[in-house]
Amino acid sequence: MAGALRGGARPTIAAMADETLPPAAAPPRPDDLVIARPEGLYCPPGDFYIDPWKPVERAVVTHGHSDHARPGHAHYLAHADSEGVLRQRLGADITLQTLAYGEAIEHRGVRVSLHPAGHVLGSAQVRLEHGGRVWVASGDYKTEPDGTCAPFEPVPCDTFITESTFGLPIYRWPAQPQLFAEIDAWWRRNAEEGRASVLFCYAFGKAQRILHGVDASIGPVVVHGAVEPLNAVYRAAGVALPPTLRVTDPGVDAALLKRALVLAPPSAQGTPWLRRFGQYADAFASGWMQLRGTRRRRGVDRGFVMSDHADWPGLERAIGATGAQRVIVTHGSVAVMVRWLRECGLDAQGFATEYGEEDEASAPSPAGGGLGRGPAADDADAAGPHPDLPPAGEGESASP
Repeated sequence: MAGALRGGARPTIAAMADETLPPAAAPPRPDDLVIARPEGLYCPPGDFYIDPWKPVERAVVTHGHSDHARPGHAHYLAHADSEGVLRQRLGADITLQTLAYGEAIEHRGVRVSLHPAGHVLGSAQVRLEHGGRVWVASGDYKTEPDGTCAPFEPVPCDTFITESTFGLPIYRWPAQPQLFAEIDAWWRRNAEEGRASVLFCYAFGKAQRILHGVDASIGPVVVHGAVEPLNAVYRAAGVALPPTLRVTDPGVDAALLKRALVLAPPSAQGTPWLRRFGQYADAFASGWMQLRGTRRRRGVDRGFVMSDHADWPGLERAIGATGAQRVIVTHGSVAVMVRWLRECGLDAQGFATEYGEEDEASAPSPAGGGLGRGPAADDADAAGPHPDLPPAGEGESASP
């Protein structure tokens, strides 16, 4: 089964409330290579976990977002490009083993290798081979290359464990040239009118993708204190990013800020840190901007449809390209995706997980309340301290 899946009528948002949806979860089978436990996704023959949400002895981590990379594990295994982010977020002294893409190790008879997921720097799919069976756990992934991380590669397998954050047909991302042309035009117009362009985006992954894709000749780029340390990690990995400034840097004055593109995490919205930009225009970059009304709920001037997760066509292509006859869905629109996969003739089920806390939960969405996650808050950052913020808060003085 290569390429995109084909099946019956495509699911709709209304289907999410359809009480006739079949149960997405199913009990584990005796020979399963991965099962769901209270600690996370567990590999019984290998005695290790993948992206566990409770402390465990051995954790394979797909990427550095805080809903997948948690503190407290005794041993970590991740891709080499994730090391900088993991040590920054979890502690410089964590016990961490790294692998290159395609490099394999064997643990208790299970052959483990990591393969590009295209989500953020160092993101990886986890391939497990044991007893003639091959399973792949995707973690979070995006199928369109963006120049800031290794592009997604489908990995042939018998069973594919996939995310489904944007697992409804309404989610279809614009091509990147179109997206960045829109961002550049918005920034250029604001600069000509003497207004800073404040763009809210997640500090790890999306901010660097924006930096890599915009036309930096339009004006200076200023970043929030939560963004710059992660820029340094990307630059150290060889990703080309334009020069960036902090508002506290020498020479950053009111005249410069009026022409600047300002990248800040969602948690900075409404804080005193923004006062220094005067009368600014603001926007939000998120896949949820595809939904009508999201921009209004966010209270911003403009919304850009931009995600580091696969859209509906991307999910179809990725799942189909694995050739898997069994698919397990971990988070997002789990029930709808499971039904669709079953209509395509696949053996499909869901895992209950605790992923999604650092996904783009910037607005209520069909992903909320599914098997794989709890109700989505209007702003994921409102539930607690933003995971990207240094201990001091914003990393910069909050005074005007």
